[in-house]
Amino acid sequence: MLNKFGILCFLFYSHAIHAELYSIGPGLNSQEQLQELMILARPGDTIQLQEGVYEFSDGLSLTQNEVSIKGAGMHKTVLDFSGQMSGAQGLLVTSDNVVLKDFAIINTKGDALKVIGVDGIYMVNLRTEWTNGPDTNNGAYGLYPVQSRNVYINGCIAIGASDAGIYVGQSENIIVSNNIAQYNVAGIEIENSYYADVLDNDVSLNTGGILVFDLPDLPQQGGHNIRVFRNQSIDNNTDNFAPKGNIVATVPRGTGMLVLANSTVEIFDNEIYDNGSINLGIVSYFEETDDPDYYPHPRSIYIHNNNFGNSGYNPDIDTNEMTKTLATLAKGDMPDIFWDGILPIQQMIFGQPPEEKIVLGDNGNASFLAIKPIQFLLPFFNPVNRNYIEYQTGGKSLDEVKFKIPWERLN
Repeated sequence: MLNKFGILCFLFYSHAIHAELYSIGPGLNSQEQLQELMILARPGDTIQLQEGVYEFSDGLSLTQNEVSIKGAGMHKTVLDFSGQMSGAQGLLVTSDNVVLKDFAIINTKGDALKVIGVDGIYMVNLRTEWTNGPDTNNGAYGLYPVQSRNVYINGCIAIGASDAGIYVGQSENIIVSNNIAQYNVAGIEIENSYYADVLDNDVSLNTGGILVFDLPDLPQQGGHNIRVFRNQSIDNNTDNFAPKGNIVATVPRGTGMLVLANSTVEIFDNEIYDNGSINLGIVSYFEETDDPDYYPHPRSIYIHNNNFGNSGYNPDIDTNEMTKTLATLAKGDMPDIFWDGILPIQQMIFGQPPEEKIVLGDNGNASFLAIKPIQFLLPFFNPVNRNYIEYQTGGKSLDEVKFKIPWERLN
């Protein structure tokens, strides 16, 4: 007789052996067929989307665990939501250990691909795009995992989002690698998240290239342990087209990277240049909040071994107050690295704890400017600190983000 353990093993392997491969092509009933497969698929099953353009009028959703959805390529299999009448996004995933690969989602009414509350999501060679170009009416997010663990986004393209092309929020254990983000307000944004590696991405032609934010009034706060490395953040000079009231609507046109109120961030080995306002900014959260648990100031930011180039040649002074203030203080000599200097009043007087300081390693000929807020408020005092050497003490490299990736399912 089989014991309970033996029966469970038998059932598991029986299903693994008989995992189904479903194939579907574009056609009049393709939306109904695909949604039905997403409902009926069992763990281990694969839904294969054939080459072609699928015209959908309603959003899709996947709730089954361990399902793979694969197309013939991000430019060959296209899920077109131009005629979308219902649904807040193109595809919503709420199940664990899902593989999404080799297809495109375009012109959704809202977000293109939203993933919420999952453990294990693997997005590979996907494309999200609004084909009419930058437009306030475009959906907010392209690839949009939130409140999730073990998030892998690799080889994807995100174009035209009115908030962020690739956004990971309130999540943990994240790898965002080898992607292209263009013509979004924010190319890539990591928000209120823990343990993220953002590497080898090509981020250009956005309003802001790469953002690392921590915001109040969210269930998960205190974003930390974020590494941003080996990226290209170049020519991010698209006018900000985010709807008014969104936090990214405050990002200056021409921003390479921006760290807001996050802690324990390491930025290294990046190419950052041709951003009209600022290559790299470090700022505190600037709105009033009643959230008693929120800490609005950046801490432990380590910036080293980056290659900074041309920037500050066309600062966004007409629409952005922060940039206008910086340009006035810089007197025509805009820095590569900017820190607004805002801290708790006690730290502004006596200094930050050593482990919380901003540290600047070797960044070639990069220039630096920090504002001294107290002097800024007083007449006859110089509110500008350009002493790069003062910030060179300390700095600690962070550990690589690691989690199990099902490589056999990604082939």
